[in-house]
Amino acid sequence: MLTDRAILHVDMDAFFASVVQLDRPELRGRAVLTGYDGPRGVVSAASYEARAFGCRSAMPMAQAKRLCPDAVVVKVPGERIRHFSSAVFEIFESVTPMVEPMSVDEAFLDVTGSARLLGDAVTIAKHIRKRIHSELGLTASVGVSFNKFLAKLASDMDKPDGLTVITPGDVGRVLPVLPIERMWGVGPATAEKLKTQGVRTFGDLSALTQKELEQRFGKHGDRFYRLSRGIDDRPVTHDCGAKSIGQEQTFDRDVDDRDHVRSVLLGQVQQIGRRLRKHSLKARGVTLKIRFGDFQTVTRSGTLANASDLTDELWQIARGLFDQWARQEFVPVRLIGASADRLEAGSGQMTLFTDPDRVKKQRLDAAMDSIQDRFGAGSVRRGAGERA
Repeated sequence: MLTDRAILHVDMDAFFASVVQLDRPELRGRAVLTGYDGPRGVVSAASYEARAFGCRSAMPMAQAKRLCPDAVVVKVPGERIRHFSSAVFEIFESVTPMVEPMSVDEAFLDVTGSARLLGDAVTIAKHIRKRIHSELGLTASVGVSFNKFLAKLASDMDKPDGLTVITPGDVGRVLPVLPIERMWGVGPATAEKLKTQGVRTFGDLSALTQKELEQRFGKHGDRFYRLSRGIDDRPVTHDCGAKSIGQEQTFDRDVDDRDHVRSVLLGQVQQIGRRLRKHSLKARGVTLKIRFGDFQTVTRSGTLANASDLTDELWQIARGLFDQWARQEFVPVRLIGASADRLEAGSGQMTLFTDPDRVKKQRLDAAMDSIQDRFGAGSVRRGAGERA
C-alpha cells in the first residue's frame, strides 16, 4: 500500500474537552469550553458540540461565549489531562519505539519496523484506535501515509474518530483541491497573503515552478514547492536518537495573552524534563521557539551552567528567555515551543561539593517520576508559582 516508510499521525479528538465529558457524564452531548473564564481568558479546547458554533482553541473566551452562549466553561483538568496523556503514549510505545511527541495529545509514529509482528500500518492504526477507545473511553483520529506531512494532513480529514490513508497514488488526487489553509504552518495571515497572489489551493502552488515560488515567496518558496507536492523527507525522531528533545504547540489562531502562552510553555518544559530523565539524558542548552501569524519565527537560546535533566533548572532558562522577549517585543503568538539540546548521556560533570538545593530538586523529580510511572501522570503535580 505504502512506500518503504509507514508513518502514523495520531491526534486525540478535542482532548481536553473530551476528558471533561468523560469525567462528567452530564456534559456529554453538550457544548464544552475548557480554559479560564475571565476577562482575558482563552479557550484551550472546544468540544465538537461547541465547534459547530465556530468556537476554537486559542479563541478569546468572551468571543467563544458570544458564539455559543449555552456552552459550559470548565477549568482545564490538569491532573486528569496528564494521566490520560501518559496512558495514550504508553499505547503508542507498545507498538513502536519510534514515537515523536508533538504535544500532550498527538504524536508521529514510525511503524515501518512493526509490520512483521503487528501487521501493516492500517492494521496498527486500527489497533491503536481500538485500545484508546476500549481502555480510556476516548477517541483518536489517525492519519496513515508514507511521510509526516501527509500523515498529519490525513489525520485531520475525518475527525472525530477517523482513519484516513494517503498512498502515493492518492497524492495527485487529494492534494490539488485542498485549500491553502490546510498546509502545515500556513495561518490566516499567511493564507491571505498567498490569496492576494492568486494562490488558494495546493494545486495553485504546485502549478508554479520552484524558481517561481522562490522568487515570489523567498525562503518559504522551497517549502511551498515540496509540501504542495506531498514531499517530506523528515524522519520520525524518538528521544533516544535525538539531538534535541522538544515540545511545541500551534494554536488555531494568534494568542495575545502572554500568561496563557507562558503556562503552555511551562507544561512543555515539564514534559521535556521527564523525557530526558526517562532516557538518561542531560541537556546543556534550552531553546525557545516562537512563531507569529505571518509565519515569521524567532528563537532564543540559553546555556545551563552544567548539563542537567532537572525540570526546575530547565524552566529557569526557558522562563528567562520568554520573559525577556515578552517584555521587549511581545506580539500575538501562533506557535510556542521549547527544546532541550546539546544532549549527552550519563550523569554529567561531577561537582566537588554537594549542592543541597540541587539534591532536593533531584529527589523531587525522582519522586514525581516514580509516582507517575506507577499511578499515572495525573497522580501528582507541581504547585503553581515561580518554579516549575
